[in-house]
Amino acid sequence: MGKKNKKTSSNSGFQTVTLCISTALVLILLGLVVFFVMTARNLSAYCKENFVVTMMLDQSISVSETQKIRNELKKSPFTKELTYISKVQALKEAKAALGTDPSEFTEGVNPFPPSIELKVRSEYANNDSLSHIAKQLKAMYKPSKVTYQTDLIEDVNYNIARISIVLLFVALLLTIVSFSLINNTVRLGIYAQRFSIHTMKLVGASWSFIRWPFVRNALLVGLLAAIIALAALCGMVYVLYVNEPAIVTVLDWKILAVTAGVVVFFGIAITSLCARVSVTKFLKMKAGELYNI
Repeated sequence: MGKKNKKTSSNSGFQTVTLCISTALVLILLGLVVFFVMTARNLSAYCKENFVVTMMLDQSISVSETQKIRNELKKSPFTKELTYISKVQALKEAKAALGTDPSEFTEGVNPFPPSIELKVRSEYANNDSLSHIAKQLKAMYKPSKVTYQTDLIEDVNYNIARISIVLLFVALLLTIVSFSLINNTVRLGIYAQRFSIHTMKLVGASWSFIRWPFVRNALLVGLLAAIIALAALCGMVYVLYVNEPAIVTVLDWKILAVTAGVVVFFGIAITSLCARVSVTKFLKMKAGELYNI
């Protein structure tokens, strides 16, 4: 009798470890998908907010007029960042890039006009909005030229939208698969105790009383699996940061908090829900049905 109890306890412990490991692996994959979906969204905003609209001003514009334009543009809803490049600065940059003084070929006259480079907010980084902004700038300030990279904006928006759809599809598919895998593992553990469940039902125990120990154990296993998954994810993020420090430009505490929250929530919710469903299924069975499954 003692050997039988010892064997049952050993099998139960092995099933608990198996459930914990399998749940942790699923949660790691789920956490990675959530992490990359949110990072892709931040990357999209980062790329969009680094598009530059260049406005070339007239050569004869005065300093006061330039300052007025700069002050007005800083207050515009589409402006995220503004950089003014004077004629002198433009000439210096040209000298450094070309290795010679371009004014030598124009009889000492600086050929470069002053310019303003605008970085627009992410919600304005599309061709329709930029086209409207360019028309507005031309109408208000009469610049000699307004330029921005049309094709690059279209490519970035298209690629980011496509990547986001793929990641969301993977997240949905992974959620379904993870629920199925965890449900099978939980059900297998409860299956071994189906006769004990039936016995408790026969002596008058309520269904909620019978279910609670299984749900509690599953909840604790889910929490432990989530902690293991978070430890693994933190290690991956640290390795990513060590190899690519620039990741901090698109990675913030909100991404980490949401990823951790999703992992913990799904770890607890899926395991406890699967335990509840499995126990309820065995509670509904009659004694004869327990021998036929």
